[in-house]
This record gives sequence, structure tokens and C-alpha cells, in this order.
Amino acid sequence: MTLDELITEFDRGLRSMAGVSRMSRPVPESKAAGHVDEFGMPSQAPDLTDEEKAHSAGLMRVNHVGEVCAQALYQAQKLATHSRALKDDFERAAREEEDHLAWTTQRLKDLDSRPSLLNPLWYAGSLAIGFVAGRFGDRASLGFMAETERQVEHHLDGHMKKLPANDLASRAIVEQMRLDESAHASAAVAAGGSEVPFPIRALMKAASKVMTTTAYRI
Repeated sequence: MTLDELITEFDRGLRSMAGVSRMSRPVPESKAAGHVDEFGMPSQAPDLTDEEKAHSAGLMRVNHVGEVCAQALYQAQKLATHSRALKDDFERAAREEEDHLAWTTQRLKDLDSRPSLLNPLWYAGSLAIGFVAGRFGDRASLGFMAETERQVEHHLDGHMKKLPANDLASRAIVEQMRLDESAHASAAVAAGGSEVPFPIRALMKAASKVMTTTAYRI
């Protein structure tokens, strides 16, 4: 990796932890936006209660942490591989994940909340895990990517059930994130990703549980 690439990745890492990220796609909007009611007036979801706002903020903070981790994982895997094609694949996925990071950052602001105070810890841990996965070879690295995205997709499915029904803005973001994660997993498998052994999958789920439980509040 060249010096310019290292500087770029260092800058991306700092922006990820600081919550300063660029989006290449606009924030997703609810499919209900622009609909009209029986009287021909624009339909709007009821305002969120304080309790609903706090719950939505906790869930979106968890999602934001997931995107901070995703940036670190993809950066580490780019550093670990010697394949130019694979570096490009990881870069494309990372750019889409950066959209997710920007969307969740904006949504947290809209909910009068903040990202996790432990973001530097999450980032550092994910960077180390991603680099270790990458050192086992490209097929293992792609397999790890696919399994990570599958678990994130499952986690986002759960959030669609937990978010307040009238929080249409958060739901639109989570739904688009879910579609992107599914596409990333499929692409990794198609590129030759190997199956992650069960003990590693179980360990990944356990680590994710600790992260999500903590990030919801801190």
C-alpha cells in the first residue's frame, strides 16, 4: 500500500471515529413520504414520544457503531490482501458503508442524541480482527466479510421489529442498510468466500451481543 493510500485510510479512520463522514447517496426516505390521507392532505406519522425517541436513538446508536466497525474491518482487510481486485471490492463496499455511517449520524442528530462514547474502542478492536482475518488468505477474508454481513442483516431485521412503528425516518434508513448488507454478503460469496467455521461464527455473535448491548446506552 502506498503512502497516499495509508494517509487516505488514516483520514477515513479518524472521520469514522469522530462521526464526520461523507455520503454519496442521499438519506433514504420513507416510502410513506408524500402519501396523502383521505382528505387529500399529506400523511405524516405522529410525533415520537420522549420514550420512543430515546429507544430509536439507542437502536440507531448501535447501528452507527456497526458502521464504525465496518469501516475498520474493510480498512484492515484492504491492508491484508495483495490482490488489487479484492482491494477494489473492499473499497466499493466501504464507500457504501460510509453512506450508512453518515445516515445514522444524521439520524442521531435528528433524535437529539449522540454516537457511542466508545467508538475508538470499537474501531480499534474491529481493525485488529479484520487484519487477522485477512492474514488467513483472501478466501477466508471474503468468508469473514460474508458472515459479518449476514449477521448484520439479521441484526437489522430485528431492529425493524423493535423500532417504533411511526419512526418512518429510522425505518427507511435501516431498510436500505439491510438491502446493502445483503448485497455485500452475496458479492463476497460469489467472489470465492469460504464458509466460516461454527466456533468462529458463534464467537462473532457473542462479541456482537456485547457490543450492541453496550452501545445502546453508552
